[in-house]
Amino acid sequence: MANILLKSCDAVVTCDDNNTVLRNTDLLIKGNTIARIEKHIDASALESDTTIIDATGHFVYPGLINTHHHFFQCFVRNHAHLDWTKLSVLEWLDRIYPLFSQLDEDCFYHSSVAAMGELIKHGCTTAFDHQYNFPRHAGKQLIDRQFEAADLLGMRFHAGRGGNTLPKSQGSTIPDEMRESTDEFIADCARLIDNYHDASPGSMRQVVIAPCQPVNSYVDTFIESIALARDKKVLLHSHVGEGESEVIRQRTGMRTVDWCEDIGFVGSDVWLAHCWELNTDEIATLARTNTGVSHCPEPVYLVGAEVTPIAQMHAAGVRIGLGVDGAASNDNSNLMHCIHSAYMLQALVASQHEFSVPEPNAFLHYATRGGADLLQRPDLGRLTEGLAADLFMLDTRKVDFIGATHAPESLIAKVGISAPVDLTMINGRVVWRNGEFPGLDEQQLFAQAQKHVERVVYPNL
Repeated sequence: MANILLKSCDAVVTCDDNNTVLRNTDLLIKGNTIARIEKHIDASALESDTTIIDATGHFVYPGLINTHHHFFQCFVRNHAHLDWTKLSVLEWLDRIYPLFSQLDEDCFYHSSVAAMGELIKHGCTTAFDHQYNFPRHAGKQLIDRQFEAADLLGMRFHAGRGGNTLPKSQGSTIPDEMRESTDEFIADCARLIDNYHDASPGSMRQVVIAPCQPVNSYVDTFIESIALARDKKVLLHSHVGEGESEVIRQRTGMRTVDWCEDIGFVGSDVWLAHCWELNTDEIATLARTNTGVSHCPEPVYLVGAEVTPIAQMHAAGVRIGLGVDGAASNDNSNLMHCIHSAYMLQALVASQHEFSVPEPNAFLHYATRGGADLLQRPDLGRLTEGLAADLFMLDTRKVDFIGATHAPESLIAKVGISAPVDLTMINGRVVWRNGEFPGLDEQQLFAQAQKHVERVVYPNL
């Protein structure tokens, strides 16, 4: 891999232990690693294959890390008759899940290209996807195709092999076409781990065992997931605390977090999505067990009965990352926007509880260092010598940023970034720059994906 020198960066927001922001500095990438960050690196003394990028006026940040998504849902964005505001939750589920069950292998590939492409445009360099939809006719190669899409775009990809095993007759919301047995779910998890999981520093491919949610699976699905994950030394993930706790209490006598602790689905190798309905005791349980939370702020607008208590979780020491979530509850794949949304939502409810809103830069940390922590990636999330060269750049010489450039670390949370970034680098490779995916035709990517939307989704709406 060639070397790259980012010359004269206006600011390098490191997200290191001291929240260091370096002004008027250079950043040298050698291969896939950050080699040097210092003022006035002499370009003439570098290897002849070094590419120099003028970063004058640019802020440089660590690449964002998305810790919860459902890529396949990109195919059902912005449909008026699927609008949450016009349907009850049960009506919406009855309408959307049969549609999801019609998707085929090509749909899963192209929706992954769509989601990852949009993430990259907005500074995301590592993406976790919770792929729980396995229609029987689509086969078992769906996550294999997601890895193919990640390779095309150059995305660092953590694949969550999800699944649902409980029949609808026993209280699940999943149609039979999307349901698997525990045995076939666990067998495919093992296959994917053996074929793709790479635990080495700088890894571009990892696999997570992620039964969809307690309300849609047998308890043995979770118990066997725990056993396989800890045998294979991979992480665990699921949906928890998004309105299902009373259902779980009626089934088991325990709310969901207590149920998770009872079966061992907690710990430093576990993180949970959403968690907006957690009480004080449950937050304390997550902190005590070192279980992480992927906060997805934008779905709160549509489906949250209350704003996720991030300020309380932060104060309790819960590990926090950010997630986009899927188009069932968020019609974009823009993690950058979620940083601003997360901050604003906490500010909205600040007067309603005793916990202070975390500092604005904390929300950037959730999307960088926090995500790296949830995914157990100490090689990511910071701009520090020796770590992976994952970053994005913003040209701040625009009217959008007049008067806002004195505090780069809080810019994204407080001001919000609406447009695509100017450059995204993953593993030392520039994958997005000046409005283009180098080496790829974005209009062709759109046309290829849209063909399958029109073939499968529109006829079934």
